[in-house]
Amino acid sequence: MVHIAAAGPLEDAQTAYNNADYETALRLLMPLADQGIPNAQFNLGVLYANGQGVTLNNGEAVRWYLKAAEQGYSDAQYNLGVMYYNGFGVPQDYAQALKWFRKAADQGSTGGQNYVGMMYMEGQGVPLDQVEAVKWIRKSADQGYAIAQRNLGSAYIDGLGGLPQDSVIAAQWYRKAAEQGLPIAQYFLGSLYFHGEGVPKDYVEAAKWDRLAAEQGLAEAQVDLGHKYENGQGVSQDLTEAAAWYRKAAEQNNAMGQYNLGVCYNLGKGVPEDGKEALNWYLKAADQGQLDSQFNLGALYSNGSLVPQDILQAHMWFELAKRAGDMEARTRLEDLEKQMSPDQIASSTWRANKWADAHTGR
Repeated sequence: MVHIAAAGPLEDAQTAYNNADYETALRLLMPLADQGIPNAQFNLGVLYANGQGVTLNNGEAVRWYLKAAEQGYSDAQYNLGVMYYNGFGVPQDYAQALKWFRKAADQGSTGGQNYVGMMYMEGQGVPLDQVEAVKWIRKSADQGYAIAQRNLGSAYIDGLGGLPQDSVIAAQWYRKAAEQGLPIAQYFLGSLYFHGEGVPKDYVEAAKWDRLAAEQGLAEAQVDLGHKYENGQGVSQDLTEAAAWYRKAAEQNNAMGQYNLGVCYNLGKGVPEDGKEALNWYLKAADQGQLDSQFNLGALYSNGSLVPQDILQAHMWFELAKRAGDMEARTRLEDLEKQMSPDQIASSTWRANKWADAHTGR
Protein backbone atom coordinates (compact mmCIF):
# COMPACT_ATOMS: atom_id res chain seq x y z
CA MET A 1 0.00 0.00 0.00
CA VAL A 2 1.49 3.32 -1.01
CA HIS A 3 1.14 7.06 -0.87
CA ILE A 4 -2.50 7.72 -0.15
CA ALA A 5 -2.56 11.49 0.19
CA ALA A 6 -6.24 12.37 0.21
CA ALA A 7 -8.07 13.24 3.40
CA GLY A 8 -10.92 11.24 4.85
CA PRO A 9 -11.38 7.49 4.35
CA LEU A 10 -8.35 7.14 2.10
CA GLU A 11 -6.10 8.72 4.70
CA ASP A 12 -7.71 6.60 7.40
CA ALA A 13 -7.07 3.49 5.30
CA GLN A 14 -3.39 4.44 5.00
CA THR A 15 -3.15 4.95 8.76
CA ALA A 16 -4.77 1.55 9.38
CA TYR A 17 -2.39 -0.10 6.92
CA ASN A 18 0.65 1.52 8.54
CA ASN A 19 -0.56 0.18 11.89
CA ALA A 20 -0.94 -3.32 10.41
CA ASP A 21 -4.72 -3.11 10.89
CA TYR A 22 -5.37 -4.65 7.50
CA GLU A 23 -8.99 -5.57 8.15
CA THR A 24 -9.86 -1.91 8.77
CA ALA A 25 -7.87 -0.84 5.71
CA LEU A 26 -9.81 -3.37 3.62
CA ARG A 27 -13.15 -2.21 4.99
CA LEU A 28 -12.37 1.43 4.22
CA LEU A 29 -10.93 0.79 0.77
CA MET A 30 -13.64 -1.51 -0.62
CA PRO A 31 -16.43 1.09 -1.08
CA LEU A 32 -13.94 3.63 -2.45
CA ALA A 33 -12.63 1.09 -4.94
CA ASP A 34 -16.20 0.28 -5.98
CA GLN A 35 -16.67 3.99 -6.66
CA GLY A 36 -13.81 3.82 -9.17
CA ILE A 37 -11.15 5.70 -7.18
CA PRO A 38 -7.91 4.40 -8.73
CA ASN A 39 -5.58 4.63 -5.74
CA ALA A 40 -8.15 2.76 -3.64
CA GLN A 41 -8.42 0.11 -6.34
CA PHE A 42 -4.64 -0.19 -6.49
CA ASN A 43 -4.24 -0.50 -2.73
CA LEU A 44 -7.06 -3.03 -2.55
CA GLY A 45 -5.09 -5.05 -5.09
CA VAL A 46 -2.03 -4.84 -2.84
CA LEU A 47 -4.01 -6.25 0.09
CA TYR A 48 -5.19 -9.20 -2.03
CA ALA A 49 -1.70 -9.79 -3.44
CA ASN A 50 -0.15 -9.86 0.03
CA GLY A 51 -2.98 -11.67 1.82
CA GLN A 52 -3.36 -8.77 4.24
CA GLY A 53 -6.77 -8.60 5.92
CA VAL A 54 -8.07 -11.06 3.36
CA THR A 55 -7.10 -14.47 1.98
CA LEU A 56 -4.30 -14.10 -0.56
CA ASN A 57 -5.89 -14.05 -4.01
CA ASN A 58 -3.75 -13.06 -6.97
CA GLY A 59 -6.70 -13.19 -9.32
CA GLU A 60 -8.52 -10.55 -7.27
CA ALA A 61 -5.31 -8.53 -7.06
CA VAL A 62 -5.06 -8.54 -10.85
CA ARG A 63 -8.72 -7.52 -11.18
CA TRP A 64 -8.24 -4.44 -8.99
CA TYR A 65 -4.85 -3.54 -10.46
CA LEU A 66 -6.42 -3.64 -13.93
CA LYS A 67 -9.22 -1.27 -12.93
CA ALA A 68 -6.70 1.26 -11.63
CA ALA A 69 -4.21 0.68 -14.46
CA GLU A 70 -6.84 1.38 -17.10
CA GLN A 71 -7.34 4.77 -15.46
CA GLY A 72 -3.65 5.51 -15.91
CA TYR A 73 -2.52 4.82 -12.35
CA SER A 74 1.20 4.07 -12.85
CA ASP A 75 1.79 2.01 -9.70
CA ALA A 76 -1.07 -0.28 -10.74
CA GLN A 77 0.34 -0.51 -14.27
CA TYR A 78 3.69 -1.54 -12.84
CA ASN A 79 2.18 -4.13 -10.49
CA LEU A 80 0.01 -5.51 -13.27
CA GLY A 81 3.15 -5.91 -15.34
CA VAL A 82 4.73 -7.87 -12.50
CA MET A 83 1.71 -10.17 -12.32
CA TYR A 84 1.83 -10.92 -16.04
CA TYR A 85 5.62 -11.29 -15.98
CA ASN A 86 5.50 -13.91 -13.24
CA GLY A 87 2.16 -15.52 -14.03
CA PHE A 88 0.59 -14.49 -10.73
CA GLY A 89 -3.20 -14.60 -10.99
CA VAL A 90 -3.00 -14.68 -14.81
CA PRO A 91 -1.21 -16.87 -17.35
CA GLN A 92 2.38 -15.73 -17.79
CA ASP A 93 2.43 -13.34 -20.75
CA TYR A 94 5.56 -11.33 -21.51
CA ALA A 95 3.82 -9.26 -24.18
CA GLN A 96 1.17 -8.12 -21.70
CA ALA A 97 3.83 -7.56 -19.03
CA LEU A 98 5.82 -5.37 -21.40
CA LYS A 99 2.70 -3.42 -22.38
CA TRP A 100 1.94 -2.47 -18.79
CA PHE A 101 5.57 -1.88 -17.80
CA ARG A 102 5.93 0.49 -20.75
CA LYS A 103 2.80 2.41 -19.76
CA ALA A 104 4.23 2.82 -16.26
CA ALA A 105 7.68 3.65 -17.64
CA ASP A 106 6.28 6.36 -19.88
CA GLN A 107 4.90 8.02 -16.74
CA GLY A 108 8.33 7.95 -15.10
CA SER A 109 8.04 4.71 -13.09
CA THR A 110 11.62 3.71 -12.37
CA GLY A 111 10.61 0.11 -11.74
CA GLY A 112 8.74 0.04 -15.02
CA GLN A 113 11.70 1.51 -16.89
CA ASN A 114 14.04 -1.08 -15.42
CA TYR A 115 11.70 -3.95 -16.33
CA VAL A 116 11.30 -2.67 -19.91
CA GLY A 117 15.09 -2.54 -20.15
CA MET A 118 15.56 -6.04 -18.79
CA MET A 119 12.89 -7.45 -21.11
CA TYR A 120 14.75 -5.96 -24.09
CA MET A 121 17.96 -7.39 -22.64
CA GLU A 122 16.47 -10.90 -22.46
CA GLY A 123 14.22 -10.72 -25.52
CA GLN A 124 11.09 -11.31 -23.46
CA GLY A 125 7.92 -10.17 -25.24
CA VAL A 126 10.03 -8.13 -27.64
CA PRO A 127 13.00 -8.83 -29.95
CA LEU A 128 16.29 -8.81 -28.07
CA ASP A 129 17.87 -5.35 -28.29
CA GLN A 130 20.67 -4.60 -25.85
CA VAL A 131 21.04 -0.97 -26.95
CA GLU A 132 17.36 -0.32 -26.24
CA ALA A 133 17.74 -2.26 -22.99
CA VAL A 134 20.58 -0.06 -21.75
CA LYS A 135 18.63 3.08 -22.70
CA TRP A 136 15.72 2.12 -20.44
CA ILE A 137 17.88 0.80 -17.63
CA ARG A 138 19.90 4.02 -17.62
CA LYS A 139 16.72 6.12 -17.42
CA SER A 140 15.81 4.25 -14.27
CA ALA A 141 19.33 4.24 -12.83
CA ASP A 142 19.74 7.98 -13.36
CA GLN A 143 16.66 8.50 -11.18
CA GLY A 144 18.27 6.51 -8.36
CA TYR A 145 16.51 3.15 -8.74
CA ALA A 146 18.93 0.74 -7.04
CA ILE A 147 18.05 -2.37 -9.03
CA ALA A 148 18.61 -0.51 -12.30
CA GLN A 149 21.91 0.85 -11.00
CA ARG A 150 23.00 -2.70 -10.29
CA ASN A 151 21.84 -3.82 -13.76
CA LEU A 152 23.68 -0.95 -15.43
CA GLY A 153 26.82 -1.88 -13.51
CA SER A 154 26.54 -5.43 -14.82
CA ALA A 155 26.05 -4.12 -18.36
CA TYR A 156 29.38 -2.29 -18.02
CA ILE A 157 31.05 -5.42 -16.61
CA ASP A 158 30.00 -7.42 -19.68
CA GLY A 159 30.15 -4.60 -22.25
CA LEU A 160 26.50 -4.97 -23.28
CA GLY A 161 24.34 -2.69 -25.40
CA GLY A 162 27.22 -0.85 -27.02
CA LEU A 163 28.77 0.06 -23.67
CA PRO A 164 32.52 -0.35 -23.20
CA GLN A 165 33.58 -3.15 -20.90
CA ASP A 166 34.60 -0.99 -17.96
CA SER A 167 34.87 -2.28 -14.40
CA VAL A 168 35.64 1.21 -13.05
CA ILE A 169 32.26 2.57 -14.20
CA ALA A 170 30.63 -0.70 -13.15
CA ALA A 171 31.99 -0.25 -9.63
CA GLN A 172 30.56 3.28 -9.51
CA TRP A 173 27.08 2.03 -10.38
CA TYR A 174 27.33 -0.93 -8.00
CA ARG A 175 28.35 1.48 -5.25
CA LYS A 176 25.30 3.70 -5.84
CA ALA A 177 23.03 0.69 -5.47
CA ALA A 178 25.04 -0.79 -2.59
CA GLU A 179 24.84 2.44 -0.62
CA GLN A 180 21.05 2.20 -0.91
CA GLY A 181 21.26 -1.20 0.76
CA LEU A 182 20.71 -3.49 -2.24
CA PRO A 183 22.30 -6.81 -1.18
CA ILE A 184 23.23 -8.10 -4.63
CA ALA A 185 24.99 -4.82 -5.43
CA GLN A 186 26.85 -4.98 -2.12
CA TYR A 187 27.94 -8.51 -2.98
CA PHE A 188 29.09 -7.52 -6.48
CA LEU A 189 30.98 -4.50 -5.14
CA GLY A 190 32.65 -6.72 -2.56
CA SER A 191 33.71 -9.09 -5.32
CA LEU A 192 35.30 -6.23 -7.26
CA TYR A 193 37.27 -5.22 -4.17
CA PHE A 194 38.31 -8.84 -3.58
CA HIS A 195 39.68 -9.21 -7.12
CA GLY A 196 40.89 -5.63 -7.55
CA GLU A 197 38.70 -4.98 -10.59
CA GLY A 198 37.68 -1.35 -11.09
CA VAL A 199 38.80 -0.55 -7.54
CA PRO A 200 42.02 -1.18 -5.62
CA LYS A 201 42.29 -4.72 -4.28
CA ASP A 202 41.19 -4.53 -0.66
CA TYR A 203 40.13 -7.60 1.35
CA VAL A 204 38.86 -5.49 4.24
CA GLU A 205 36.51 -3.55 1.94
CA ALA A 206 35.49 -6.80 0.27
CA ALA A 207 34.60 -8.33 3.64
CA LYS A 208 32.71 -5.18 4.66
CA TRP A 209 30.43 -5.29 1.64
CA ASP A 210 30.03 -9.06 1.84
CA ARG A 211 28.93 -8.73 5.45
CA LEU A 212 26.33 -6.09 4.62
CA ALA A 213 24.83 -8.37 1.98
CA ALA A 214 25.18 -11.51 4.10
CA GLU A 215 23.40 -9.92 7.05
CA GLN A 216 20.46 -9.25 4.74
CA GLY A 217 20.33 -12.95 3.94
CA LEU A 218 22.01 -13.12 0.52
CA ALA A 219 23.28 -16.70 0.41
CA GLU A 220 26.09 -16.06 -2.07
CA ALA A 221 27.50 -13.35 0.18
CA GLN A 222 27.19 -15.64 3.19
CA VAL A 223 29.31 -18.24 1.40
CA ASP A 224 31.91 -15.64 0.41
CA LEU A 225 32.06 -14.26 3.93
CA GLY A 226 32.53 -17.82 5.19
CA HIS A 227 35.48 -18.21 2.81
CA LYS A 228 37.01 -15.01 4.13
CA TYR A 229 36.75 -16.21 7.72
CA GLU A 230 38.14 -19.59 6.73
CA ASN A 231 41.15 -18.04 5.00
CA GLY A 232 41.63 -14.89 7.08
CA GLN A 233 41.02 -12.51 4.17
CA GLY A 234 39.94 -9.08 5.38
CA VAL A 235 38.93 -10.56 8.74
CA SER A 236 40.72 -12.52 11.43
CA GLN A 237 40.73 -16.23 10.62
CA ASP A 238 37.91 -17.91 12.54
CA LEU A 239 36.82 -21.39 11.46
CA THR A 240 33.82 -21.38 13.80
CA GLU A 241 32.56 -18.16 12.24
CA ALA A 242 33.23 -19.57 8.77
CA ALA A 243 31.10 -22.63 9.50
CA ALA A 244 28.33 -20.43 10.91
CA TRP A 245 28.12 -18.41 7.68
CA TYR A 246 28.24 -21.54 5.54
CA ARG A 247 25.35 -22.89 7.59
CA LYS A 248 23.26 -19.77 6.98
CA ALA A 249 23.70 -20.23 3.24
CA ALA A 250 23.21 -24.00 3.40
CA GLU A 251 19.92 -23.61 5.22
CA GLN A 252 18.74 -21.48 2.29
CA ASN A 253 19.46 -24.46 0.02
CA ASN A 254 22.55 -22.84 -1.47
CA ALA A 255 24.64 -25.67 -2.93
CA MET A 256 28.01 -24.03 -2.23
CA GLY A 257 27.00 -23.35 1.36
CA GLN A 258 25.95 -26.98 1.73
CA TYR A 259 29.18 -28.23 0.20
CA ASN A 260 31.39 -26.02 2.36
CA LEU A 261 29.49 -26.95 5.51
CA GLY A 262 29.92 -30.59 4.53
CA VAL A 263 33.67 -30.02 4.27
CA CYS A 264 33.67 -28.42 7.74
CA TYR A 265 32.04 -31.52 9.22
CA ASN A 266 34.18 -33.83 7.12
CA LEU A 267 37.44 -32.27 8.36
CA GLY A 268 36.32 -30.94 11.76
CA LYS A 269 36.87 -27.31 10.76
CA GLY A 270 34.93 -25.00 13.07
CA VAL A 271 32.57 -27.83 14.03
CA PRO A 272 33.16 -31.31 15.50
CA GLU A 273 34.16 -33.92 12.92
CA ASP A 274 30.97 -35.75 12.05
CA GLY A 275 30.65 -38.10 9.09
CA LYS A 276 26.85 -38.25 9.21
CA GLU A 277 26.55 -34.47 9.09
CA ALA A 278 29.14 -34.28 6.31
CA LEU A 279 27.18 -36.90 4.39
CA ASN A 280 23.92 -35.03 4.95
CA TRP A 281 25.22 -31.72 3.57
CA TYR A 282 27.15 -33.29 0.71
CA LEU A 283 24.01 -35.14 -0.36
CA LYS A 284 21.97 -31.91 -0.37
CA ALA A 285 24.59 -30.17 -2.50
CA ALA A 286 25.15 -33.17 -4.78
CA ASP A 287 21.42 -33.35 -5.36
CA GLN A 288 21.74 -29.91 -6.96
CA GLY A 289 24.59 -31.13 -9.17
CA GLN A 290 27.44 -29.67 -7.12
CA LEU A 291 30.46 -31.51 -8.52
CA ASP A 292 32.83 -31.38 -5.53
CA SER A 293 30.14 -32.81 -3.27
CA GLN A 294 29.63 -35.71 -5.63
CA PHE A 295 33.35 -36.45 -5.55
CA ASN A 296 33.51 -36.13 -1.76
CA LEU A 297 30.57 -38.50 -1.36
CA GLY A 298 32.49 -41.02 -3.41
CA ALA A 299 35.51 -40.51 -1.17
CA LEU A 300 33.48 -40.82 2.05
CA TYR A 301 31.85 -44.08 0.98
CA SER A 302 35.11 -45.41 -0.42
CA ASN A 303 37.24 -44.67 2.65
CA GLY A 304 34.72 -45.88 5.21
CA SER A 305 36.35 -43.87 7.99
CA LEU A 306 33.52 -41.52 8.93
CA VAL A 307 30.61 -43.49 7.46
CA PRO A 308 30.25 -47.22 6.77
CA GLN A 309 32.11 -48.23 3.63
CA ASP A 310 29.85 -48.80 0.62
CA ILE A 311 31.69 -49.39 -2.64
CA LEU A 312 28.50 -49.35 -4.72
CA GLN A 313 27.63 -45.88 -3.42
CA ALA A 314 31.24 -44.78 -3.81
CA HIS A 315 31.28 -45.98 -7.42
CA MET A 316 27.99 -44.26 -8.21
CA TRP A 317 29.14 -40.87 -6.94
CA PHE A 318 32.57 -41.11 -8.57
CA GLU A 319 30.81 -42.07 -11.81
CA LEU A 320 28.59 -38.98 -11.62
CA ALA A 321 31.55 -36.75 -10.80
CA LYS A 322 33.48 -38.25 -13.72
CA ARG A 323 30.60 -37.52 -16.10
CA ALA A 324 30.66 -33.91 -14.89
CA GLY A 325 34.31 -33.66 -15.88
CA ASP A 326 36.25 -34.44 -12.69
CA MET A 327 39.48 -36.12 -13.81
CA GLU A 328 40.43 -37.27 -10.31
CA ALA A 329 37.08 -39.04 -10.10
CA ARG A 330 38.01 -40.96 -13.25
CA THR A 331 41.20 -42.18 -11.57
CA ARG A 332 39.42 -43.11 -8.32
CA LEU A 333 36.78 -44.94 -10.34
CA GLU A 334 39.36 -47.01 -12.17
CA ASP A 335 41.01 -47.98 -8.86
CA LEU A 336 37.67 -48.87 -7.30
CA GLU A 337 36.58 -51.04 -10.22
CA LYS A 338 39.60 -53.27 -9.64
CA GLN A 339 37.91 -54.32 -6.38
CA MET A 340 34.45 -54.84 -7.90
CA SER A 341 32.77 -57.62 -9.86
CA PRO A 342 31.19 -56.91 -13.26
CA ASP A 343 27.75 -57.27 -11.67
CA GLN A 344 28.60 -54.68 -9.00
CA ILE A 345 29.89 -52.25 -11.64
CA ALA A 346 26.75 -52.73 -13.72
CA SER A 347 24.51 -52.23 -10.68
CA SER A 348 26.30 -49.05 -9.64
CA THR A 349 26.29 -47.67 -13.20
CA TRP A 350 22.54 -48.33 -13.38
CA ARG A 351 22.12 -46.34 -10.14
CA ALA A 352 24.14 -43.46 -11.60
CA ASN A 353 22.01 -43.49 -14.75
CA LYS A 354 18.83 -43.49 -12.71
CA TRP A 355 20.09 -40.58 -10.58
CA ALA A 356 21.12 -38.63 -13.69
CA ASP A 357 17.75 -39.21 -15.37
CA ALA A 358 15.92 -38.00 -12.26
CA HIS A 359 18.03 -34.85 -12.10
CA THR A 360 18.11 -33.92 -15.79
CA GLY A 361 16.87 -30.36 -16.30
CA ARG A 362 17.07 -29.38 -12.64
